[in-house]
Amino acid sequence: MNTFKRICIAVAIVAYLPFNAAAWGKTGHRVVGQIADYYLTAKARKAVKEILGNETMAIASNWPDFIKSDTSFKYLDSWHYVNIPGGLNQQQVFQFLDNDKAGNVYNKIPELIATLKNKQSTAEQKLLAMRLLIHFVGDIHQPMHTARKEDLGGNKLYVTWFGQKTNLHHVWDESLIEYQQLSYTEYAAAVNHPTKDQFNQWSNDSLKQSVYESYQACNKIYDMTKADDKLSYRYNFDFVDMLNESLLKGGIRLAKIINSIYI
Repeated sequence: MNTFKRICIAVAIVAYLPFNAAAWGKTGHRVVGQIADYYLTAKARKAVKEILGNETMAIASNWPDFIKSDTSFKYLDSWHYVNIPGGLNQQQVFQFLDNDKAGNVYNKIPELIATLKNKQSTAEQKLLAMRLLIHFVGDIHQPMHTARKEDLGGNKLYVTWFGQKTNLHHVWDESLIEYQQLSYTEYAAAVNHPTKDQFNQWSNDSLKQSVYESYQACNKIYDMTKADDKLSYRYNFDFVDMLNESLLKGGIRLAKIINSIYI
């Protein structure tokens, strides 16, 4: 095989394999940001505007994925997810999170909140923290971002989606969401209908509880999706409600976090 062919193959492989750190894709993250914006208090909305300027929360939500093209931000890659072993109950998951000191999404969200609360933080620090916070709260509500280290959060579990080879992580990042054929504003409007009880419960859940719920969803996905499965209409039917609820929870909880910063 000549050098040119080797390069072509390498490029094709890189283009095909999704990054472990990419969650929800552009549409999903924007849905979470759009829903969160709806529930901001007047004080929080003003503070977000001062930090982001004319950049909406929906648009800011994708900045941490776009910036991957800049190698100086390579250190952020592991902050998008938390690897949790399978087969754990709630207490074990909580203990795992307490003991895991790695730079992961669960550990970094409180640091971002602290930066935004700190009156000594610069405008540049606050801008980075707000963009990352919006994105990372979305990340923890993508179930495959609380998944297994051994398969890179489903990146190495290969399936087909309507006949096209892909992997489980990508199905949950983008395929399921894009299958709904809605813009992010249409999607947010379609799912943003929590009951009063749901809103009160979700907006008062701890970060740890949010991660655990995502982990529970992840376990269900693993139980119902195996290597080489042919996914299509039935898979969407089985999981679209979980998908929509995860996006809605993400938006409500993101708003709650931001509102609590600017009380």
